[in-house]
Amino acid sequence: MTTEQLLQLVETALEDNKARDLVCLDVRGKSSVTDFMVIASGSSNRHVKASADSVVQAAKQAGLQPLGVEGMDSAEWALVDLGDVVVHVMQVHARDFYDLERLWGPDAVSESDTEQDAARTGEPRRN
Repeated sequence: MTTEQLLQLVETALEDNKARDLVCLDVRGKSSVTDFMVIASGSSNRHVKASADSVVQAAKQAGLQPLGVEGMDSAEWALVDLGDVVVHVMQVHARDFYDLERLWGPDAVSESDTEQDAARTGEPRRN
């Protein structure tokens, strides 16, 4: 399955479960962990859990085993790691607080930018 097909599978699963405000961020060059982050909101713990579970089930039906699933107990923020795509389903207050779109969006600083800045200033790189 291509990354584009995986993104479509994730988006369809989230939309079918009525997740809100879907955003897909291309984080290639900003993260060595994944290529894309999909962020969506759920209206309650139950909605977050059901939305994340729908992604897990869709992946399994497509023959993919998620690398990890986190946060299903409290379901304020559930994460599904599909390798090239990491899915975050969050309650609105958690999404506002952590603001992943700002941290990983188009205006965020990449890892290579941080390394270049440290090299120019002679300062050690901070993680």
